[in-house]
Amino acid sequence: MNKLKIINDPIYGFITIPSELIYDIIEHRYFQRLRRVSQMGMSYVVYPGAHHTRFQHAIGCVHLMQKAVQVLQFKGVKISKEEEQALQIAILLHDIGHGAFSHALEHSIVNDISHEEISLKFMEALNIEFKGKLTLAIEIFKGEHIRKFLNQLISSQLDIDRLDYLKRDSFYTGVAEGNVNSERLITMLNVKNEELVVEEKGIYSVEKFIIARRLMYWQVYLHKTGLVAENILVKVLQRAKELTKRGEKLESSKALKFFLENKIDRNNFNKGELEIFSKLDDYDIISAIKAWQEHEDLVLSTLSKAIIQRKLPKIKLKNEPIEQKNIKEIKSEVQKKYKISKEEMAYFVLEGTVENHAYSIEKSPINILFKNGRLKDIVVASDHLNLQALTKPVIKHYISYPK
Repeated sequence: MNKLKIINDPIYGFITIPSELIYDIIEHRYFQRLRRVSQMGMSYVVYPGAHHTRFQHAIGCVHLMQKAVQVLQFKGVKISKEEEQALQIAILLHDIGHGAFSHALEHSIVNDISHEEISLKFMEALNIEFKGKLTLAIEIFKGEHIRKFLNQLISSQLDIDRLDYLKRDSFYTGVAEGNVNSERLITMLNVKNEELVVEEKGIYSVEKFIIARRLMYWQVYLHKTGLVAENILVKVLQRAKELTKRGEKLESSKALKFFLENKIDRNNFNKGELEIFSKLDDYDIISAIKAWQEHEDLVLSTLSKAIIQRKLPKIKLKNEPIEQKNIKEIKSEVQKKYKISKEEMAYFVLEGTVENHAYSIEKSPINILFKNGRLKDIVVASDHLNLQALTKPVIKHYISYPK
């Protein structure tokens, strides 16, 4: 059987699957689950085109990684066949641990365990199945490889993951501000002292990349309507978990039922839990929420209808903290209107903060390589006045409540 397939991608055109091992991993049911996990969670309530999946993103990342390796090898950077394949496997599987609707599950039905940790558990399980062929990929993914730039291609402030998701999310939402020139950025990559750097002539592409990331966060990822929809989804699942704990029988798939009935965190997320998690995707959540619209519990049914019928609460996003007096008034009104307890009211009035940090000086910097061999952080090297401002996190405060 020919396993060197070609996939037609709307962003990059034809993508070739580079090896039989990569093909076999893509065909594995763990990876196929990503076809049923949306890349952008609830963003489709704002941007109707944003229905693309983690599967598409992962395939796109493999394509960009192939390009990056070719560019670096052309510039004389020694990357062995084993390292090349390990990089492709690591980037293919970097998001495999994402739960249904991407980030929502991390705050509701599994506790205190991130998608990165779950990704690693999937990779280790696959490594056993593939008789140790993923060992080097896991080492690079964990940042334990002696060659630092290999890990920086997977996870840094200018990594292959970001180069794909910004371009892809921009395409599917129609928000042109996020459309980065990933091909040019990759062409400008180089390695100096085993660290990933960008050549001097790529400086303006890096500036645009950082600004695009900031704009995409405010305009798309932290859009207030998407934010309120994501919060409601988290609250629906938390309420379902609470009712299940009280002995209520809720309509749900076997996989979802397991996570509603059990407290799962990093201490007990073992092989059995991983297997059940691998059967859980967006479809389980949506079909359950559709059924819960008819439930007699006011909180569960109201919040479920809010998602399915897009009857979302009002949300206010402010630069300054919202006054406690205002919050108390809103809570009191909601309590009276719905005739609910203080505990139940916490499901209807949600408050919190969101943060947009386009570029961090503390994390591994994006270094610019000048012709004389010197390295400078992009913020120092750039003549773009806004870049210095973008190193400071911007925090906004929100409150949402029924209209």
